[in-house]
Amino acid sequence: MLKRVKERFDLHPERLIADTAYGTGPMLGWLVDRKIAPHIPVFDKAGRSDGTWSRADFEWDAENDQYICPEGEALKQFRRNYSDPNRGPTGKGVALYRALKLTCQICPSKAKCCPNADARKITREEHEDARQVARDIAKTRQYDISMKLRKKVEMLFAHLKRILGLGRLRLRGPCGANDEFLLAATAQNLRKLAKIFPAPQQMRKA
Repeated sequence: MLKRVKERFDLHPERLIADTAYGTGPMLGWLVDRKIAPHIPVFDKAGRSDGTWSRADFEWDAENDQYICPEGEALKQFRRNYSDPNRGPTGKGVALYRALKLTCQICPSKAKCCPNADARKITREEHEDARQVARDIAKTRQYDISMKLRKKVEMLFAHLKRILGLGRLRLRGPCGANDEFLLAATAQNLRKLAKIFPAPQQMRKA
């Protein structure tokens, strides 16, 4: 859709608003690569429900390609240089970062970090940088405005489906669908206009 709009109208959006279903890594990475701000909730399952530290509690050190735990220890993907580039970091897929077993065993916060494992491990997806961009945007006021705009648009479709009975189309083909949606949207707008403009008051006879 964005490609067609660019080719036909020469329009390039500054931001894209969508729900969590579009908050996957590849989608966010695709948007960030094209300089489109993703105003989208990040689809993330990294959180933990057992009270232990999640990935968000670890600081990402991009310069050294490592995570830093709350105790200041490093979790690295590789701890030596490989002469064979095929065995080293590829920058694609999911990378696994590990802490040293000896470090975790004597750590005073092991119960909060990895109580059931010898050492802590953290996975990092290929598009994690783009996911972090979306997380940072989610903390801004403009993101709150975008979410209100998204709900405003989505509520119109929900109203068409639940109130005006457009759960399924009765006419076939693109032309039939266009006619049916046009009539339904017309009825929807008339309902809104009726709420905006009060009904004329009849003059009482003396």
